Amino acid sequence: MHSIQARVLTAAAVVALPLALPATAWASSTSSSSGWTTYQGSLDPVTANKVTGSGHAMIQLSGDQAKVTVKASGLAGGASPHAMHIHIDGNGTCPKPSEAKDHNGHSSTNVADAMKDYGMIGTSLTTSGDNSAKSALAVKRFPSGSSVDYSRTMTVSSKVADNIKSGKAVIVVHGVDYNGNGKYDNVLGASELDKSLPAEATDPALCGALAASQMSSMPNGGAATGDGATQAQGPDTGLVAGGGALALLGAAAGGYALRRRSAGAR
Repeated sequence: MHSIQARVLTAAAVVALPLALPATAWASSTSSSSGWTTYQGSLDPVTANKVTGSGHAMIQLSGDQAKVTVKASGLAGGASPHAMHIHIDGNGTCPKPSEAKDHNGHSSTNVADAMKDYGMIGTSLTTSGDNSAKSALAVKRFPSGSSVDYSRTMTVSSKVADNIKSGKAVIVVHGVDYNGNGKYDNVLGASELDKSLPAEATDPALCGALAASQMSSMPNGGAATGDGATQAQGPDTGLVAGGGALALLGAAAGGYALRRRSAGAR
């Protein structure tokens, strides 16, 4: 597989970003007798990236256990993977259209542009196996196609749980089709995460801040994708994020570094 699209599918893509979206005005949190508290948020399009899709996310949290549900539609279709993450330690918001910058002659928003808004990756919403930040690029274990119908119960770190409870957690879905040609290409240049990948593969598509909710179900019903397993031991991707998972590499560098996993680790 020599095409850009093939590399996207077999290598790895992404980090995720979002639209300036203040925490949705859900009512105060409600804990059930079983100890689960519900948090929800609308997933709005990052319009600077020519996205018109939409979605909704819900997390039911009890200690370090999280029942995560994501439903979305109107995404880039085809075989395109859509990496999804819970971002933490930022401002708990999504990027505004006014924050878009010039990328290859086009006004758009990439992952680095919006990092201050939603922060770094805390949890990877994979369909199976490891769900830590180490699996941020495990493309084969993220949903593909124009819609997402995802549900999985997983273990999250105490930091992720604290961000969810404090209103600083943001859900981001990646992968855009800026020029509407049905595939990831180089219209926006190379990804800042991996120069061998097109920016379309890693740019944020949908973004939504989570807030406590009195509702215990999705507005339009639940989802059913994923194996329901809890966190496994390690990622199965050929690329891993350098510096402990998609962390910004110093103010001077203002970017990211990715390294290939050694052949012996495969």
